[in-house]
Amino acid sequence: MLSSLAFSLINFRGKLLEALRSAGHEVIAIAPDNDAVVRGKLADMGIELRAVVMDRTGTNLLADLKTVAAYVRLIWQEKPDVVLAYTQKPIIYGGIACRIAGVGRYYALMSGLGYLFSDAASERRVLKWLFCRLYRAGLKRAERVFVFNSDDRSDMIAAGILDRTSPIVQVPGSGVDLDRFAKAALPAGPVRFLMIGRLMRDKGVLEYAKAAAIVVAQHPDSRFALIGRPELSNPTGMNAADLVSLKSEYPIELIDETDDVPSFLRQAHVFVLPTYYREGLPRTILEALAAGRAVITTDTPGCRDAVKDEFNGFLVPPRDAESLAVAMMRLVEDRELLAVMADRSRELAETVYDVKLVNQLLMDEMRLSRKRPGMRSPSNAVVGEERDPPGIARGAA
Repeated sequence: MLSSLAFSLINFRGKLLEALRSAGHEVIAIAPDNDAVVRGKLADMGIELRAVVMDRTGTNLLADLKTVAAYVRLIWQEKPDVVLAYTQKPIIYGGIACRIAGVGRYYALMSGLGYLFSDAASERRVLKWLFCRLYRAGLKRAERVFVFNSDDRSDMIAAGILDRTSPIVQVPGSGVDLDRFAKAALPAGPVRFLMIGRLMRDKGVLEYAKAAAIVVAQHPDSRFALIGRPELSNPTGMNAADLVSLKSEYPIELIDETDDVPSFLRQAHVFVLPTYYREGLPRTILEALAAGRAVITTDTPGCRDAVKDEFNGFLVPPRDAESLAVAMMRLVEDRELLAVMADRSRELAETVYDVKLVNQLLMDEMRLSRKRPGMRSPSNAVVGEERDPPGIARGAA
């Protein structure tokens, strides 16, 4: 399994790694950073962590060629039957390395198209063109390309990354651990809103802050919290001065990034993600669904897959603080609707986004499941045609 950050192997793919080991497979995890904590947790699963050189955010071609060479050497050494890659550079350079080294079964898990497919990158046409050509090279021999939302397939075809005959399978994101994110009763007291995300402008941080000010002007007891980490390497990342201004000008509480997200969701009534970044299917939204929380997010790729407007939350236009505030005030003023939406969110988490269901789907498609009586063979999958996960990916409740 190829990754661009060791921490993500536990935080985002830990349950999948456990499932692969439980199915009897030998697994080697690859990351550019040799994180001792991650190494220990993987070792407890019986998985070895290997470090492969990678400049995660850089655009130096020589550095990226070193990554390809390191992948090829590792593949020749280990002779894996299957390679699964996620995030941009592992997918691109892992796919190229598999072609060079002759790996027959290569899979790519596309968790989102990212910055270059967002409005913020509209002027970076040359970089986007190069990015698309590299992605095409990396995905050319993929047995399956897993996507998280209902927009990515068409956008990748339009950009020339994939063809209409490419083997694309839509899955319900990374899934969510329903035990860790257990359903919690809505707390008493004033309505509390919570946003979790990297501190970037195109995550909608400023829209959240402005909407909070509008709501507090009419409902002074409403509360707003924002959990996140600075993302200074991102073109839209917010610096220290931006955060000082945010705290002084708007009625929001800034909280440092935490490992204890479930406790903050338990304290909140509503989860908010006003992003206009090109998401895959935000993990934070799935966690909020599992905790039994109404969600207000934008009508954008990825976000609209997990939230049905007026059903388990609200979809609002991106970059529109006033519309966001209106949606917030509807839930402040209608606690009965808030409770109904909370119950619907948990139901969706249980029936669609349970990490066990998602991982079983992935393993079936990669032919890595233990064979069970009556189990469908993934070889019957439709290739070149996007298939939706159950639930509301196409608007069905």
